[in-house]
Amino acid sequence: MTLPARAPGLADALAGVSIAGLLLPEAVAYAGIAGLPPQAGVIALFAGLLVYGVLGASRFAIVSATSSSAAVLLAATTSMAGPPPPVHHALATGIVLLTGAFFCIAALARFGAVSNLIAKPVLRGFALGLAFTIVVRQLPHVVNVQPLHADLPRFAWELAAQWRDWNGPGLAMAAAALAFMRLLARWRMAPAALIVIMAGIALDATGWCARWGIAAVGAIHLDFSSPGIPSLPRAQWLRLGELAFAMALILYAESYGSIRTLAMRHGDAVRPDRDLLALGAANVLSAVFQGMPVGAGYSASAANEVAGARSRAAGLVACATVGAAVWGLLPWIERTPGPLLAAIVIHAVGRTLDPRSLQPYFEWRRDRLIALLALGAVLLLGVLDGLLLAIAASLLMLLRDMASPRVSWLGQLARTRDYVDTARHPEAWVPPGLLIARPEAPLFFGNAEPVFAAILARLASEPRPTGVVLSLEESADLDASSIEALCDFAAQARRRGIPLVLARVKDPVRDVLGRVDAKALPELPRTAWSVDDAVRLLAAQAPARPSDP
Repeated sequence: MTLPARAPGLADALAGVSIAGLLLPEAVAYAGIAGLPPQAGVIALFAGLLVYGVLGASRFAIVSATSSSAAVLLAATTSMAGPPPPVHHALATGIVLLTGAFFCIAALARFGAVSNLIAKPVLRGFALGLAFTIVVRQLPHVVNVQPLHADLPRFAWELAAQWRDWNGPGLAMAAAALAFMRLLARWRMAPAALIVIMAGIALDATGWCARWGIAAVGAIHLDFSSPGIPSLPRAQWLRLGELAFAMALILYAESYGSIRTLAMRHGDAVRPDRDLLALGAANVLSAVFQGMPVGAGYSASAANEVAGARSRAAGLVACATVGAAVWGLLPWIERTPGPLLAAIVIHAVGRTLDPRSLQPYFEWRRDRLIALLALGAVLLLGVLDGLLLAIAASLLMLLRDMASPRVSWLGQLARTRDYVDTARHPEAWVPPGLLIARPEAPLFFGNAEPVFAAILARLASEPRPTGVVLSLEESADLDASSIEALCDFAAQARRRGIPLVLARVKDPVRDVLGRVDAKALPELPRTAWSVDDAVRLLAAQAPARPSDP
């Protein structure tokens, strides 16, 4: 017998209440990752849930503080000479504010696909390195020791060297919490983090934590009475803008990846520009009240989906539930033991601490170096510098591949009108003296001249060239440098008396070539729609042509 489906309103209410038990402990824990007071995470949670619930497009996305944005925020603020804590918080607020502003500008400019600038192998390597970094940096909160050095290799070494000073009860508490949450992970509806927090509060209330030297979270000061933006020098704002751009890029890549994955699973439409605006407004609101950056993390959004959410109302219910919990239970939340918050963070990022996520790149033999570079850069250089280096390296490798003058020489398959690369299909037939060239990358300013130089070199090696067909099927458009290079090539072909025909020319390219001076590029070279048509066109002009296969 099939049970009746729950009404959308009831489903959203149950989902919102369910995920609130996950979001509140994680918000407090992620504030610790960012080096900010606990209220920064709670404020960010309110801002993300409220604004995205009103303005967002995805019915499953949960916008709140995320572990990756918290780690990037800490790396960004500490990179600015390590100021005292009040200024540190002001710098963090400035980054969050500018991140929101970048999102809003990108939404107005319709840059919804900007996250595609970060290759998936970079994100996989970054996520793996980030997860390992977060886990290692949570251990001092568990064992109550603090290494002096900030870079991860020496940080981990000092942490291990102080093993005699580790707090055993804190380590046991965190290990028990991790085991419990892992056990409950098979029941996704179970609020494992909330149960762990409640047990920890009960232990602290009995005095057990104080006897064993386990510190609690401490005071959480929520003050919404004095919104504002930090007062910083102009030079600092400029530097914060550079850091906020990197924050916006990684935060949107993470958020859009979560939103797109859930939308594809349910056949929902994706509206990236609207989501950019919602994320921008949420980050601005969070910054105004000194909160953390927010994004649509996959774990919270997936938990919302599993809990049965039907619309964005689930996020608004979660916001109201968190508000009620904070309003009535804040003194108890302040008594949460520190090792339990660390355990919640480790459990949350543990899902991405899996080297097998890089396995497909080794099986496919594609982008292995980029993935490993992202992983190593994060571990050795830090979260922010490692991410920027990996992004820069991936873009440089893309430009290198696009700028390489790779040209295929085509021939006709027997009894077909198909033209293929003769290097891979030596049986393909090429009319004597005819060269059929196909650049294997879109023509642009970085590769146009080398590509045409390679074609001219091949022409020079032909004893009696009868014509050239240039297939532009890879080029959806042409920039000015490519047009100039094409005109120069056409002029050299005319001086040698070699006919030239362009094939597979897309409409945008035809439009731009139509505006080129006819003396530089006569009408004939852009009349063929296919390679076969171009070959036949040249054959019609020639005095004779050998019979086709």
